[in-house]
Amino acid sequence: MRTAGAARVSARADARAAPARLLFRAFSDPIRLRILHLLKGREICVGDLVTILRVPQATASRHLTYLRRARLVRTRQSGLWVYYTLAPSSGRLHRSLLACLASGARELPRLPADLRRYEALRRAGGCCPR
Repeated sequence: MRTAGAARVSARADARAAPARLLFRAFSDPIRLRILHLLKGREICVGDLVTILRVPQATASRHLTYLRRARLVRTRQSGLWVYYTLAPSSGRLHRSLLACLASGARELPRLPADLRRYEALRRAGGCCPR
C-alpha cells in the first residue's frame, strides 16, 4: 500500500517523464520521422507536406499536431496557410534524438524520395505563397 507522500513523489516523477515520453513516441512513427527530416533547415506548408509524403491531409495534420504537442515543431501562419519548422532543441534528449535521426537517415528508405519530391515541388513553386 502506497502512502500519500509516495503517491505525490510518483506523480512528480511521472510529470517529469512526460516530455521524454512524448519525444520517444514522436520518434516512433515513420511518417513523423519523415516530417522531421523534411523540416530540417527549412519551412514547409501543410499542403506541400501532403504532396511530398503522399498521405491524406488529415494524416499529415494528425502527425503535425502530435509533433507540436511534443514541442518538436513550431508553426507560422500566413493568411490561410500554416508553415512548419523544427523547433529549437529544448534539451539534451531532444538534441540527441534529432542527431540520431540525422545519422540514421540512410536507414529510412523513403527519405531520399521525399527530398527529391520536395526539391521538385520547390522548383515548381509549391502550393503556398511565400
